[in-house]
Amino acid sequence: VQLQAFGGGLVQAGDSLRLSCAASGRTLSSYTMGWFRQAPGKEREFVAGINKSRIRTYYADSVKGRFTISSDNAKNTLYLQMNSLKPEDTAVYYCAAGATMYEDDMYYWGKGTLVTVSS
Repeated sequence: VQLQAFGGGLVQAGDSLRLSCAASGRTLSSYTMGWFRQAPGKEREFVAGINKSRIRTYYADSVKGRFTISSDNAKNTLYLQMNSLKPEDTAVYYCAAGATMYEDDMYYWGKGTLVTVSS
C-alpha cells in the first residue's frame, strides 16, 4: 500500500484545514487507519484513528472536539478535518495503515504533510 498525505499549509489560529490521505495498491478498508504528527523537536504522536469497520474513532485529548477523522471507501481516501487550529497543532502530519491504532502496529506510512498554524 502506498499512502500519500496532502492538504497541509500555512493557516492562522482558529482556521480550518482538511488533510487527505490517498491510497493505492490496496483498499484502505482492509486496515485500521490513523493520523499521527510530529512537531519540531518532539516525538511523533497519535492524533486520530478509525478502526477497520469504520465504526469507531479515537482522538488524542489535545484534538478531541476539534478534529474529525473519516474515510471514503469509494475514493480509497482517509481524511482529517481540523477545526479551530492552534499554534501547537503545528507539525508534520502522517497517515498510516495497520492492525491497530498504536504506532508500532502500523504497517504503512505516507510521507507527511506540513501544517503550520500562526498565532
